Amino acid sequence: MKFDWHLFLSYLWPPSAFQDPRIPSGLAVTVGVAVSGMIIATGIGLLGALARLSKHRLLRALATTYVTYFRGTPILVQLFLVYFGLIQFHIYGFPDLRLGPMVVTGAVQAGIIAVALNHGAQMTEIIRAGIVGVDRGQTEAARAIGMTYSAAMRWIVIPQTIRIILPAFGNQVCASILITPILITIGGQDLFGVFLAINGVNYHPIELFLDCSCYILVIVMVWSVIQRQLERRFGVSVAETRPRANA
Repeated sequence: MKFDWHLFLSYLWPPSAFQDPRIPSGLAVTVGVAVSGMIIATGIGLLGALARLSKHRLLRALATTYVTYFRGTPILVQLFLVYFGLIQFHIYGFPDLRLGPMVVTGAVQAGIIAVALNHGAQMTEIIRAGIVGVDRGQTEAARAIGMTYSAAMRWIVIPQTIRIILPAFGNQVCASILITPILITIGGQDLFGVFLAINGVNYHPIELFLDCSCYILVIVMVWSVIQRQLERRFGVSVAETRPRANA
């Protein structure tokens, strides 16, 4: 079988590829699951990091158990546990949700939850390491001038933690984009799932999956550019606020 350049280029070039409405829909699912999952994961990670650093044994134990489990088991298994487990125990049936013109299927909802839980464990350790990396003397100085612990964390520690963890956070975003194809195992239609369905009709796997990989590569490259700009801008702003050494 020869390489079909016409098919390859027709699905690679957006104006022609997007004539198939499944392509933009799959792109939206891939980006939506990754972004939504990482937003929730960041919130989980912040709470988990504070729990890991807490003086309360129970909070530390719960956070450690959560991190150990979700960092030590495959995300595919976690996705199955979320999707089938919540349905089996009648906790949540994953009905399709309509948000204006968009319909969020049950598989997409389960994917967002699985990404959030898995990457939340990763973000817990990343944020914890970032907080520990901030000089403790700054927190002690803030407390000495009358700031509460929460105020010191909000205004002194967390802003510096963000600068420290930004590269690792960017890597997690890339990882969340790359794992969205697991949705096909529960009937989800991300970008890979769309190309898999198209291949079922045309049967040109090399051409179509190369197209799929190119789209995902572009998404990752766009995020990499955004990440570099954030790191550059945030780094400069932090540097400008540092006190200069006395001459």
